[in-house]
Amino acid sequence: MSTKLTLLGAGKIGHAIVNLLQATGDYELTVADQDRGRLAPLAKRGVNTVATDISRPEVLRDLLAGQELVLSACPFYLTPVIAGAARERGAHYFDLTEDVSSTRQVKELSRGAKTALVPQCGLAPGFISIVANDLARQFERLREVHMRVGALPIYPTNALKYNLTWSTDGLINEYCNPCEAIIDGDLRETLALEEVEHFSLDGVAYEAFNTSGGLGTLCETLAGRVENLNYKTVRYPGHRDIIKMLIRDLRLGQRRDLLKDVLETAIPITLQDVVLIFVTVSGWRNGHLAQQTYAKKIYSQEVNGELLSAIQLTTAAGICTMVDMMRGGDLPTHGFVRQEDADLGKFLGNRFGKYYA
Repeated sequence: MSTKLTLLGAGKIGHAIVNLLQATGDYELTVADQDRGRLAPLAKRGVNTVATDISRPEVLRDLLAGQELVLSACPFYLTPVIAGAARERGAHYFDLTEDVSSTRQVKELSRGAKTALVPQCGLAPGFISIVANDLARQFERLREVHMRVGALPIYPTNALKYNLTWSTDGLINEYCNPCEAIIDGDLRETLALEEVEHFSLDGVAYEAFNTSGGLGTLCETLAGRVENLNYKTVRYPGHRDIIKMLIRDLRLGQRRDLLKDVLETAIPITLQDVVLIFVTVSGWRNGHLAQQTYAKKIYSQEVNGELLSAIQLTTAAGICTMVDMMRGGDLPTHGFVRQEDADLGKFLGNRFGKYYA
């Protein structure tokens, strides 16, 4: 029997989600967006589409009636209204937001909820927290948890050595908003774009620096158990200095609409990308100080006859796996659900999680 599911948002990630879910035949899909142009290709594939303003609570209440699952692939500022409507209609809720404030609002909405509210189901936040928590559980006492993720072009050609691969609003948020970290056992806010480090993997040089949101709820989960916990975004060397000049020196961080227009006008998108996942955990095991590392590169690939970029695939696979795990009884069914509540083995063994495996 198919499960009724409504997906809100038909952008790049929304299309990838439909690609994965529709192919199973296990989900009765409805996709809503206010942009008819985005919906047209999905309608041609036989997906039920609704063109409507999903920012209006009264519209959402009607749209979500009778739905079992609600997925949001919308901008972060719509998160609270969508999550609230899903809870009111008795549907499990999932989103991809990296925005810390929006996630806190979802957590508040989850109090006393009879269904599950599961935010941050993408790559980072998302899968990265599942990996880090799984490694952390292998230690009796933790010292360091370092999480590094990058979505990069395989063939960088511009000064930024970067191409747009996902939400520009989300990218700007990561570069501009405060970051969370645990430093010497204390939860602290740190500045984005700071604490630059350099490393190499498979002979390729990278830089990493603080960005907002990638930790998800892991600071709260590991509070009191780890000395130092941080998340950094990975780029090719030189990227951070140019971005910092734009955001800080030219103050475009205070004019985000202009910054978005500059980036989307000047930086092309690409489907030829690679997602880099690099997690290192150190601590005491069997009386010895030890270290465990998880490293993975995932490339764009053809899925169900459609080429998906690496960031499309990993983000869509993240949320689809969490949905599938909920459907299969492998996640809590009510209240606030963290990414680290998911078992890594079951995640990687899932038909969508296999793209990470």
